[in-house]
Amino acid sequence: MNVHFTRTRAVLAAVGLMLTVAAPTAYASLDTDAASVRQRGEPYVETQLFFGTARPDGGPAVTDAQFMAFVDKEVTPDFPDGLTIQTGRGQWRDVSGTIEKERSYELILLYPQTQAKSSDRKIEEIRRDYEKAFGQESVGRVDDRARVDF
Repeated sequence: MNVHFTRTRAVLAAVGLMLTVAAPTAYASLDTDAASVRQRGEPYVETQLFFGTARPDGGPAVTDAQFMAFVDKEVTPDFPDGLTIQTGRGQWRDVSGTIEKERSYELILLYPQTQAKSSDRKIEEIRRDYEKAFGQESVGRVDDRARVDF
């Protein structure tokens, strides 16, 4: 029984040693594979804006026609190269602590990283204009770096 126990320990030690030696090699090959993939596209910024449609004062919700008119007037002139609009359902906690559930829009803008500073000013103006025009507490914003190829 003692011989069996010693043999088992030896086998386990050998397996452990092989895993210790082989694991870095396996991970290194993953890094090599990732590094060999050619990066495509140019450095861009992706900005997502989240527009709610319910009005805090209880007035009628912003309609599709009103939202699209807003986009045509306030967004398209500053971002004529293109944009994406998605409709959805969202929720958030308002300033009074109430969880509001509402129909919403997600506006996605892509612009070259070299235009980030000028685009930031335009995006902040869009947010303020929507809040003012439709009585909103806020318009959510998310910015991320991206590589874009058209």
